[in-house]
Amino acid sequence: MPKAKANNIEIEYETFGDPLSKPLLLIMGLGAQMIRWDEEMCQKLAESGFYVIRFDNRDVGLSTKFDEAGEPDLMKLFMAYQKGEKIEAPYTLNDMADDAVGLLDALSIEKAHICGASMGGMIAQVIAYRHPSRVLSLTSIMSSTGNPDLPRPKPEALQVLLKPVPEGRDAIIEEGVNRLRIIHGSGFPFDEKKARELVEASYDRSNYRPGYARQLVATLATGNRKTALSSIKVPTLVIHGSNDPLMPPEGGKDTAETIPGSELLIIEGMGHSLPPEVWPEVFEAFMKNASKAGQ
Repeated sequence: MPKAKANNIEIEYETFGDPLSKPLLLIMGLGAQMIRWDEEMCQKLAESGFYVIRFDNRDVGLSTKFDEAGEPDLMKLFMAYQKGEKIEAPYTLNDMADDAVGLLDALSIEKAHICGASMGGMIAQVIAYRHPSRVLSLTSIMSSTGNPDLPRPKPEALQVLLKPVPEGRDAIIEEGVNRLRIIHGSGFPFDEKKARELVEASYDRSNYRPGYARQLVATLATGNRKTALSSIKVPTLVIHGSNDPLMPPEGGKDTAETIPGSELLIIEGMGHSLPPEVWPEVFEAFMKNASKAGQ
């Protein structure tokens, strides 16, 4: 797969479809590599008339790693965040948003439809207010505003964020499958075979835990984005699961209430995942929102 020089780092990326079609940039979430965007989903979007771009965020997958920053003490920093203390981080979501725009620059794309999931949704939001001239439409999936007054993750989901990773390939893969099971929610069947294949592929492609920790710190350090989000003017779709244990649905509702004119789609039973059963509903809503951009 190709690499691009962007924002003084290297970004690994992959494209689907005709470069002359409407650009669609997909941004994945915390510690997740671009292969978390299901390839079949990417192909379907390409067949629907989009030039689909998925990529590895900094510090994950095959993009640039920030080893010199060291591995943060997540428990200590999370406690500081809960107390409202300032969080020091090697980079923030602003930097990660600039990475994504730098990738568009490298691909000679002036404007794109921007779609992000979880932390990727946060990055997509930042792009929309930090680089508004580069955005045709915004889709924020199972994400939030950084509002500290919103409900916290459920205890079992919070443990997913902070629990140390075991040693050894087999143990790491078992733990990874269990993490996906916990955040999947109970409204749709959990496909353990597919989850295991994804976790195995991710491990074999790039097993790199420190980047996950630094990305989590970046989300904490960026803080409450509500004021900035209220400036977004592009067509915006907010998608959230009613059964999301990691990012409670209030996060999606707060996002939709903050961004003027945005549409909110709450999918009953969906957790912190995008199971194939919801794809038709998600695609329909996405197409409708993208069409509002007129491009």
